[in-house]
Amino acid sequence: KPTSYAQPTSIIYREARTMGAATSEQQLQQYDEIFKLIDIDGKGEISTANLLALVPVDMSKMVEGLQKDGKVNLAEFKEAITKNDVSKEALEIVSAKLRIAGCKAILPAPQVQLAQVLADNGQTHLFKPWNEESAKAGKPKMLMASLSGCDSKYPGGLKEYVKKAKVLLASSKAGTNPFAGYTPEVPVGMNLNFGDDKFLDYEGKGIKELKGAAFVLVAGGLGERLGYGGIKVALPLEITTMTCYLQFYCQNILALQALANTEGDGKVQLPFAIMTSGDTHAKTEALLKENKNFGMAQGQITLVQQDKVPAIMNNDGAFATDSSDPFKLLTKPHGHGDVHLLLYQAGLVKKWADSGVEWISFFQDTNGLVFNALTACMGVSKELGLEVNSLTVPRKPGEAVGAICKLVPNEEGKKKSLSELTINVEYNQLDALLKTTPVGGDQADEKSGLSPYPGNINVLVFAAKPYAKNLEKTHGVVPEFVNPKYKDAEKTTFKKPTRLECMMQDYPRLCDEGAKVGFTSLDRFSCFSAVKNNINDAKTKAEKTGFGESGCTGEADAYKINRKKLKLLGIEIDDDGKVEKVLGIPCSMGAKVCLAPSFAATLAQLKTRFPEPKAVKISSKSTLVLEGDITVKKLELDGALTVIAKPGTKVVIDEGKVENDGHEFKMIDVNDKSIDEKFRIRGYILDKKAGANFEVAEKGSYTISQGKAEKQQ
Repeated sequence: KPTSYAQPTSIIYREARTMGAATSEQQLQQYDEIFKLIDIDGKGEISTANLLALVPVDMSKMVEGLQKDGKVNLAEFKEAITKNDVSKEALEIVSAKLRIAGCKAILPAPQVQLAQVLADNGQTHLFKPWNEESAKAGKPKMLMASLSGCDSKYPGGLKEYVKKAKVLLASSKAGTNPFAGYTPEVPVGMNLNFGDDKFLDYEGKGIKELKGAAFVLVAGGLGERLGYGGIKVALPLEITTMTCYLQFYCQNILALQALANTEGDGKVQLPFAIMTSGDTHAKTEALLKENKNFGMAQGQITLVQQDKVPAIMNNDGAFATDSSDPFKLLTKPHGHGDVHLLLYQAGLVKKWADSGVEWISFFQDTNGLVFNALTACMGVSKELGLEVNSLTVPRKPGEAVGAICKLVPNEEGKKKSLSELTINVEYNQLDALLKTTPVGGDQADEKSGLSPYPGNINVLVFAAKPYAKNLEKTHGVVPEFVNPKYKDAEKTTFKKPTRLECMMQDYPRLCDEGAKVGFTSLDRFSCFSAVKNNINDAKTKAEKTGFGESGCTGEADAYKINRKKLKLLGIEIDDDGKVEKVLGIPCSMGAKVCLAPSFAATLAQLKTRFPEPKAVKISSKSTLVLEGDITVKKLELDGALTVIAKPGTKVVIDEGKVENDGHEFKMIDVNDKSIDEKFRIRGYILDKKAGANFEVAEKGSYTISQGKAEKQQ
């Protein structure tokens, strides 16, 4: 490497500052400027090795043809590139590499090498601001630190990222159909109705599989879309008990663990992995530490952190930088498909599979209903021998929800040697794909009025052993896609930078041919209620789809599913409640029923908690909170009742009528910043007017009767 580049000298930056994209008329002048830099020592020659380090690969043969005794005469080199009309792009690469050379003194050698690789791969624009002034300020170090971080985390490095980006962007611009060569069919699966005998049968089968269960939470997002500044898993699922999502998930896993240990040797510990991001990692760690892992054992929870990828600003795959700071690389999330890569890199899946884990369930950060379905899903996976099982909900034709489809190669696909594939098809691609079927589009089934293709909700159950085998083979790198928003019909300019993305539900693309992939469909009210929209967006979405997916709807749905569970047992309660609008968002209002996982982790277990359901009556204004080992023998509730049985205690509720003013929601000014965000995103606070509260901590058996909790001898 030229010794004259060891320190950033003024001549390098004085000349380099003038370099940029030259027009054909300016190229001779640019040649002169480049040669002044190359011939900084004034000897009229340069070593072949040093010159090869500066020129693009396609100019290497020219350089090697000119070299004599390991050196190149610069006059001959200049004549050669003038005669060959070397492109503007090639000159820009040389220009960029000269700037990079000028910064060798302030950059580690691996970063210099990376910068040179990037210059060779369409990123010369990144180095145009590199001059003497910016070098003295150390600004190139900031950019290269970001690029190095991305390079080390992305499989194959940034060179591979750019290569993939160019291919995918070209396909996007050309409007290539990703499903060309396929004909859709309804996949193998199981349709269940929550609470009926068939559901209970599969839930029972799943309970037998719990000793081999593991769980993965995808939690890389902040609550910005909700109008909440913290991490979403720290949000309360409901404000009656203020149980946050992460706490609720931990409670469910611990409750399922307790069930697994009633049938085993009492030593089963169900592992739990959480995928975080740079935005959420530290806050998730802090939340767990502050709450002692919500009761989980040391080492039971593993955090794996996702990294971002460079944003791309054009069809050439050029990386984007901040408009106000060219040394600040813009990055974007790579998508939740990274969870497979991260689990592989952490060695978790192999470790789990080797230790006896049979099933791994994946779910996302703010779906408080998901554990109502996971046990039955495991039962279906076992019964049908599914390697991949997608939990789905019934879908209406035209609904903006992706669908699970079995894609079978047609004649065109067979010529391309395509393999059969069962996978999610996004809703904006679905109708065009279904037009190739006899029904001619996204149409309803005549009997049900629903689409025969179930709706994807990004909840998955994998068989652990084949998953571990696949990760070893593929390293968990899920096929990517790109989705730029174009400014013009010709698709030449982006509205804003894009990036490559991957989705966890695209994992079946990594499975071996012949792998059995299917679905379990359950009523939406029982297993899916996302919380992701602020009040204004939720109102608009509810008008279009009927589902606001906001703080108030998530809470309302949590109460509603518990009312429905009680109704299924034969308890007198209005399960559907009354639909009322909260700031224009329709919510199902009724009794606020909070059944902790420690009270009942499954519907089958819930049945044992109410031996005489006809002796229980709950009014619509009531609030009922039950936590721990409690049996409700008799109860008429018209108000608020909270019963908490701490570990080591047993409580029987044998009560007449509990009547008080109870709890009710009180509307608030959502713009009042003196009120906590977790309430403002809902539109209300909880006014606890009155209530009967029992918390039993001393070990023993107790009976609650006539307003008192008495210990049994």
